[in-house]
Amino acid sequence: MQSLSLWMFPVLFLLVFLGIHVSIALIVTAFGFGWLVFGDRIVIQSFGPVLQAGSNFVLAAVPLFVLMGAILERSGIAKRLYDAMQIWLGPLPGGLALATIAMCAIFAASAGVVGAVEIVVGLMAIPAMRAYNYDRALISGVLCAGGSLGTIIPPSIVVVVYASIAQLSVGDLLAGIMFPGLLMTGLFFLYVLGRCLVRPQDGPALPPEARSASLGRKLVVTLNGFVPAALLIFAVLGSILMGIASPTEAAAVGAAGALILSLVYRELDWRVARASLAQTVKVTAMIMFTVVGGTMFTGIFAATGGGRLLASTVTELGLSQGMLVLLCLAVVFAAGFVLDWISVVLICVPIFAPLVKAAGVDPLWFAVLVCIAIQTSYLTPPMAPSIFYLRAIAPADFTYGHMYRGVVPFVALQLSTLAMVAAFPALATWLPKVLF
Repeated sequence: MQSLSLWMFPVLFLLVFLGIHVSIALIVTAFGFGWLVFGDRIVIQSFGPVLQAGSNFVLAAVPLFVLMGAILERSGIAKRLYDAMQIWLGPLPGGLALATIAMCAIFAASAGVVGAVEIVVGLMAIPAMRAYNYDRALISGVLCAGGSLGTIIPPSIVVVVYASIAQLSVGDLLAGIMFPGLLMTGLFFLYVLGRCLVRPQDGPALPPEARSASLGRKLVVTLNGFVPAALLIFAVLGSILMGIASPTEAAAVGAAGALILSLVYRELDWRVARASLAQTVKVTAMIMFTVVGGTMFTGIFAATGGGRLLASTVTELGLSQGMLVLLCLAVVFAAGFVLDWISVVLICVPIFAPLVKAAGVDPLWFAVLVCIAIQTSYLTPPMAPSIFYLRAIAPADFTYGHMYRGVVPFVALQLSTLAMVAAFPALATWLPKVLF
């Protein structure tokens, strides 16, 4: 029976490589192996994951965060925010690239959806950087890496789903990723600034005539573009971290705040509302459908003795805490080459979380490490969702070669952040202890 569970992964990957959507591949694999074990009773048991996903209060935050991001994406708020970032950072070497990273970080903190961040910012940033002859590999790397910050900067849908699966506090995990997210953003800044100081041709500063705005003009643009977004972020994150609201309630506050801002800016009409709701339904359905498939897969894996097999194998190997964590992170990193983030979470977390907890590893610290490792999957081929998002909006002269070369330094910076958090666990655990 236990050996049967090990065949689930080859079958799953075979279906994925054949081009079947991950959620369908998870359900088909789980149903097929479940039939071998339980017979026709698997039909009744399959309703359990659907009920579990539909009644999970924490997962109710997902559509609200998606709606918030969709409204911000379509209502022109993002354009005002980018103008504010550009007017302050443009004079620096690589200023437009720095403004793009800052915009991605702030928009990620407002939306929490990776695809929305990269597409919205990319549509504004690519023409601006191309106008000043920025290196195409640098443009590609900045946009892909900046877009991936939606994973590690709260509020993050990845964190909401992870906490739900691992039975951790969403507030604790959001606080835990705060410092690593800021650290990673800072490393991105330093790399772009250093590269453009050494090679000014890759990312020139704006010429004097393009940055001649008066202080009053800068303040007006900042008040109009940056302050509202900052207040929205504070309303969402502040209400969670100060214990005023649950993540689901805070997501509702964020969606309402985005709606109010779009009304204040007079950007909300039926077209924007319809498109925002349509995107919310589409993204939420994709996530929830994958949650159901992942829950079925891990449930059948456990029922066939897969969890006991892995636990006994780890015990026989005599791995130390550090080696166990390293092995789990290596599997997550490798899985990110071929699976999307939600599949990695739903497959790996139910299997690894009990193992590391039994070994005495801090589950919050481990969760932050996994979130960072998952973030690298946005940039690593062949799956590399960030590159596919960029390909959809990039001009024809942007090749995959530019994109792959552009993301390599940022993958190294992500792994550097992972190493720092692994070496200094307080980066992930100090803030939750102080706040909660």
